[in-house]
Amino acid sequence: MKKQNINRVVLIGTGAVGCSYAYSFINQGVAEELVLIDVNELRAEGEAMDLNHGIPFAPTPVKVWSGQYADCQKADLVVITAGLPQKPGETRLDLVAKNTAIFKTIVKNVMDSGFNGIFLIATNPVDILTYVTWKESRLPKERVIGSGTTLDTARFRYMLGEYFNVDTRNVHAAIIGEHGDTELPVWSRTTVGLEEVETLIAKNNKYSQKDLDDIFVNVRDAAYHIIERKGATYYGIGMSLVRITKAILGNENSILPVSVHLDGQYGHKDVYIGVPAVINVEGIREVLEIPLNQEEQKQFDHSVKVLKETMSTVI
Repeated sequence: MKKQNINRVVLIGTGAVGCSYAYSFINQGVAEELVLIDVNELRAEGEAMDLNHGIPFAPTPVKVWSGQYADCQKADLVVITAGLPQKPGETRLDLVAKNTAIFKTIVKNVMDSGFNGIFLIATNPVDILTYVTWKESRLPKERVIGSGTTLDTARFRYMLGEYFNVDTRNVHAAIIGEHGDTELPVWSRTTVGLEEVETLIAKNNKYSQKDLDDIFVNVRDAAYHIIERKGATYYGIGMSLVRITKAILGNENSILPVSVHLDGQYGHKDVYIGVPAVINVEGIREVLEIPLNQEEQKQFDHSVKVLKETMSTVI
C-alpha cells in the first residue's frame, strides 16, 4: 500500500549554507521530498540536478526538485537560509537591516501559498530574523524556530571533548543567548559524562578554568576565524539544521538549544533567543528554564538587552 503521509521540506536559499543542509539532508535520509527555491532559479535548478545524481547512494529514496513558493503549501517544514552572508570584519548584527527586508518578502510569499507548517530559520542575525518571521507569518510561536545556539553548542562540546580527551557526544554542555558576540557558556551545568567540569578541574591540576575560558572564546569567535580563512561557514550549520529537522519530523522530543520565543522564562518576554527547548512534530513543545548562577543570569540579561536594542531599529 502506498504511503499517504509524505514529508516535504522546502529550502529557501541555495547558497553554501543551504546546499550544505541539502547535501546532509539527503545523506541522512531525513524526508521524502526536498524542494529548492532561490531568487536565482537557474542556480536552484542546477543544485537540484547535482543532488539528484547522488540519490542512488542515499540511504533512502528522496525526490529533489527546484520549485516555486506554491510548493510551500504542502510543506511540513520551510527552512530559510537565504540572505546576505557575513563578511570579514562584519558582525552578525550588522546584517540586520538588509536581511530583515529580504525576509519580509520571503515570508509573505511563503504564507501566500497557504503554508501552515513549521519555519526553521538559519540566516543571520538568526534571533532577530526568527522574530521577524514569527511576526510576519502570524503563526504560533511554537512553530517558528531559529537555529539559535545549536551550532555554538556543537562547537563547544567538540572543543571540550578535545580538551578532556573524551567522545564529544559524552560532553553535556550548552551555549545560550544571542547567536553572536553576547552568547555565554553555562559552566554551572556543564558535565563530562556525569561529572561536573568544576569537579574535574579541582581534582586534576592539568586542567584549569583559564583553559576553559579560552575554549569559550574560541567557540564564540569561531565564525570569524573560519571566515578569515575560507570566506564563510556552512558545513557545521548545515548539519545543525538537519539535526533540528530530524527532531521535528521524527517527533523526537529532543532537547536542543534553539532560538525560541520567551514568555517570562529567564525573566524576559517578547524576544527570540537561544535556550534549550524540547522539539517535536508540533515544533517547540516546551522551553526549558535551566537554573543559572548569578553571573550567568547577568550575562544572559545583557544578551537579551543587545538583541532588543538592535531589533528596535527594524521592528
